[in-house]
Amino acid sequence: MGRVLRQFGEPRRGQWTSLARDLLDIGRRVLRRGVKDATVCGRILGTEQRVCTDRDGYFRLALKPREAPPGDRHWHRVELTLESPVTVESGADVFIPSACARHVVISDIDDTVMVTGVANRIAMLTRLFLQGADSRVAFPGVGAFYRALYEGVDGAEHNPMLYVSRAPWSLYEVLDEFFRLHRIPVGPILFLREWGISLRSPLPRRAEDHKQSLIEDMLARYPDLPFVLIGDSGQHDPEVYAQLVHRHPGRVKAIYIRNISRDPTRGEAIEALAREVLDTGSSLLLAADSYAMARHAVEHDLIPAAALAAVNEERAAQEPEQAFSDSRQADRADSPDAAQQALEAGDQRTPPPSVEVERRRSSHTE
Repeated sequence: MGRVLRQFGEPRRGQWTSLARDLLDIGRRVLRRGVKDATVCGRILGTEQRVCTDRDGYFRLALKPREAPPGDRHWHRVELTLESPVTVESGADVFIPSACARHVVISDIDDTVMVTGVANRIAMLTRLFLQGADSRVAFPGVGAFYRALYEGVDGAEHNPMLYVSRAPWSLYEVLDEFFRLHRIPVGPILFLREWGISLRSPLPRRAEDHKQSLIEDMLARYPDLPFVLIGDSGQHDPEVYAQLVHRHPGRVKAIYIRNISRDPTRGEAIEALAREVLDTGSSLLLAADSYAMARHAVEHDLIPAAALAAVNEERAAQEPEQAFSDSRQADRADSPDAAQQALEAGDQRTPPPSVEVERRRSSHTE
């Protein structure tokens, strides 16, 4: 997926103060406009395809290489040519998973990877548009955990990492830099959405099924791999993931929900997700922190046990005042209401418990 757009050039360094340059860059990104009906040609490994852009300037390429990709790397270059209305040569990198990949990871970004405060709209918009990549905050330990998911148990799986957000595409460069600063594995696709903001329409377009439709597409694109879904309890991740588990039983191996909200109104959605997990044999962890997620991932053969030390060290470096070595074990439950109770537990001083919900494992002797 790509986009043909028109935008102003970047403000020159030295010509403006740091604050003025940041504000100009924000305006440049928000006011960029897509070029509709442009013709784009993509080429990779002996095949090519021509497509036209949609009303917002976006295009999708579905290239099936005629030649086998080189086995010494997973990222490959696609040559792109804008053929009309003007000619521009460009390119993009695409990820082709190897036969060693064992699962696909799909993660939300806001309040899952990066502290955003989606529940507080004013704080969220301030962070979204007025903070650069270096001033945004990653949840402690999330980089080490995601690197472990990418590398897998033997360190050589190179599992696909996909990121989905309701944030606008104009923030792509900022988020890409944020991921690199925190050494979070760059996904083959960083899915955002088109807000469609303009002087005539200053509010973003509604996109209720944005996240679900994208994940459905990825489930079809990787039919032979199980999925790991990561999100947070603050907004709509539990509802979306519950529908996906229901529609695709057996495809989702584990779901991690970062427990960021003690709002009792979110309990119903968490309970519905837990019920679907129990019905389909998946596993749900309502997690207090990244270390709880990593420990669960070790138990479910997603990452090596050695990754726990890396997650703990990264958390300690980000928040040295916290006694991370005392991180609590997740409570295990086989009833959906346990997750709802955990959502409301804890206070400002005491973190909420982590709760794992899955079918009770049967035990027997041969």
